[in-house]
Amino acid sequence: MTFEWAVSILISAAALLYIFHLPARLYLGQEKTRASYLRERKEAVYENLRDLNFEYKAGKVPDADYLSLKASLENEAASLLAEIAQLEAAAAVPKNSR
Repeated sequence: MTFEWAVSILISAAALLYIFHLPARLYLGQEKTRASYLRERKEAVYENLRDLNFEYKAGKVPDADYLSLKASLENEAASLLAEIAQLEAAAAVPKNSR
């Protein structure tokens, strides 16, 4: 009976170690910057605009909904582009001229 307990405890410990062990160094991917987030968001908004136009032309979206959704997506795209331009302009300024 004790042999079975020892084996089951050993197997349980090995399984837990395998499941919860973290390697010394984890790769978390590229570090996200505000500019990269804004570029990803811009691409998502553009894709949503393309999808909205397609669905409108297919007759799936009423005129009123189309106009309001299109206006909100265009406003979001404009604000994203303005913030991206602001970040790029700030990055272009040499640090010793500040």
